[in-house]
Amino acid sequence: MSEARRKAVPPPRRKKHWALRVLGWLTALLFLGIIGSVAAFFVVYQTTKIPDPNKEFATNTTTVMYADGRNPLGSFYEQNRRTVPLSQIPKRVQDAVIAAEDRTFWTNPGISPSGMVRAGVNIARGQQLQGGSTITQQYVKVMYLTQERTVSRKLKELFIATKLGRQQDKSKTLEGYLNTIYFGEGAYGIAAAGDAYFQVKDPNLLSVQQAALLATVLNNPTLFDVNDPDPRTKKRIVERYHYVLDGMQQMGTITEAQEKQYANKLPDLSNMKKKSSRYAGPNGFLLDMAKKELAQRLAALGLDEDAITGGGLKVTTTFNYTQQNNMLKAANKQPEKRDNLHVGMATVQPGTGALLAMYGGPDYLKSQLNWATSKARPGSGFKPFALAAALKDGKSIYDIFQGDSPIKIQGQKLGNEFNRDYGDVTLLKATEQSINTAFYDLVDNQMDDGPDKLVNAAEAAGIPKTKALETGRHNPSTVLGPDPYASAVDMAEAYATFAADGVYAPLHVIKEVKGPDGKVLWSEKSLDKQKKQAIDQNIARTVNYVLQDVVTKGTGTGAKELDRAVAGKTGTAGGVAVEDRAENKACDGCKEGSATLTSWWTGYTPQLSTAVVYRAGKSGESDLDPYSDDKAFFGGNWPLQTWLAFMKPALDGVPDAEFPEPDEDAIKDTSTPTYTPPPSTPPPSTPPPSSPPPSTPPPSTPPPNTPTGRPTKTKPTQTTTTPVIPSLPTGGPSQPTETPTRTPGGQ
Repeated sequence: MSEARRKAVPPPRRKKHWALRVLGWLTALLFLGIIGSVAAFFVVYQTTKIPDPNKEFATNTTTVMYADGRNPLGSFYEQNRRTVPLSQIPKRVQDAVIAAEDRTFWTNPGISPSGMVRAGVNIARGQQLQGGSTITQQYVKVMYLTQERTVSRKLKELFIATKLGRQQDKSKTLEGYLNTIYFGEGAYGIAAAGDAYFQVKDPNLLSVQQAALLATVLNNPTLFDVNDPDPRTKKRIVERYHYVLDGMQQMGTITEAQEKQYANKLPDLSNMKKKSSRYAGPNGFLLDMAKKELAQRLAALGLDEDAITGGGLKVTTTFNYTQQNNMLKAANKQPEKRDNLHVGMATVQPGTGALLAMYGGPDYLKSQLNWATSKARPGSGFKPFALAAALKDGKSIYDIFQGDSPIKIQGQKLGNEFNRDYGDVTLLKATEQSINTAFYDLVDNQMDDGPDKLVNAAEAAGIPKTKALETGRHNPSTVLGPDPYASAVDMAEAYATFAADGVYAPLHVIKEVKGPDGKVLWSEKSLDKQKKQAIDQNIARTVNYVLQDVVTKGTGTGAKELDRAVAGKTGTAGGVAVEDRAENKACDGCKEGSATLTSWWTGYTPQLSTAVVYRAGKSGESDLDPYSDDKAFFGGNWPLQTWLAFMKPALDGVPDAEFPEPDEDAIKDTSTPTYTPPPSTPPPSTPPPSSPPPSTPPPSTPPPNTPTGRPTKTKPTQTTTTPVIPSLPTGGPSQPTETPTRTPGGQ
């Protein structure tokens, strides 16, 4: 046998598994993609030119119109800008801004790699482009590009910023940034900002604290608005201020001891320039509310804060020119004794969520505290939500509940206004006469997790979710609205849901936003997808049926003057006036429940839902009773009269409309309640009734306009069976207190 034949036959070659072949092709494609991407990057980089600074930076003023698009409501700040060289901006001011916005400014290439990754992920997901911009990127966006956040604009920003970071001295970029960035209050650039906030025109004279605060607000002048009375805003400002100081300490600009010293309090803003006269008068509150909502709408579109003041936008609001004038006139229908008496009003269009008119105070420039949006105790105005929750829970408006006072709830004895007895009453009668004990019986005795279901109903209708309201899920007195659960705007919005057959529509004040080129950037039509059947239609109709009974023969009979279908609810909340709290503490609660702190009437027709709230004192925590000749400042008195003063002209010429009837079974009376009206002349030992007997509706005419000093009236002596509200701390009315466990009854 030949040598060749003696060699072993080689084994057959095994073919690669198909998965390995696919993996190989994918690896090759990946490398080709990387090579192609790198090549494309360098091609685009080489061909990208740094343009001349944006000639349009001398921005146009944003104008604001009423809903008709013809009558001007006002405008936002015109651009206030004064350029100074970097040599006139001290290092402490430069470092404050760098510490706030871009701590690697002096070393980074002009872009943030992490920001680029985030942008790439957002592009892949089809999400909005945002966040992580370096100072160079922010400067490029302001000076060279539009403010929109599109993929092409974002990529262009990255390339220009990269090239600018390599070709332009960092000091020149920082100088441009400090002279163009928006600080709020209409101020563009550090020189204008120092003047606007501290009346310090020369940046060289700005202190470390002042520089740190300016660096704080520039991040988001709306979110960190130093004029906003909301304590949550102040908390955000303080936290951001501390963040800036910490960065300055890490950079060596200030010592650790100085950081601790400066962090103790914010710099003095008493010399802050007053807002432009365009905010003067009651309409300043409308402009302020429109500006805050506009910031939210633009942020969702990817437009920045400075587009509001200098983007040349044309903003049309939902505010109705005629209705707003009607509301201003109605707000003046108050007792002649007006010193420190405040009224908040709002009207919402059912089914749309459009805020048509609002009264927050007489002059925004004198006080930015908006009495229409400041949350307060709604009192018995919360009972309709308990009614809706009960109907959803299977209850009937003819179910019987305890109307006598007191009632024992979780070991507490709680009572009616003036400890009045009503006997066993239906839910219909309890709502009509605003009987506290019957609602305690309903919510806390007859419903499992009643307060929780009540809060669910309130939030479904449109009362915003807040910490105070969430706490109310465990509070037996929630049904009487003892805490700052809602504002006049909130109540008008929530009752509008009942008026719209249970359909919730999100509240809004912006109707349309157009760019300087006339292109529609945002429209209220985009909110249609948020409308929903929040409350069962038949339940809403039953609530409307019951609240009409409040008008025909209950605590709101004065509303019959409107001479059309009206539903509504009174509300009062009592407690200790701010002036009496020190004495109340010293006497161990002897004044608890002695004052009326809020008084409401929220009424609606199928076309309009309007809420009116009265409060007294600088903080809204003083006693309302001295302003009325009645035994107490009830919602059926001045709030209802002010409501009528608006609703009569507001509905003049508007065709009458009836509320749709609920199912017959829902309003069919199958009970025989043992309701017994109290005697018209109570014995001397019995406190006087808070309103005339049901057979004698309270007069619809307003009380005399001129109370003589403090009315001579006798409020009943508080007993151990009368629930009370603990004393509240002094301060702004937006966050009065933690939830009390007991509250005085009110109408």
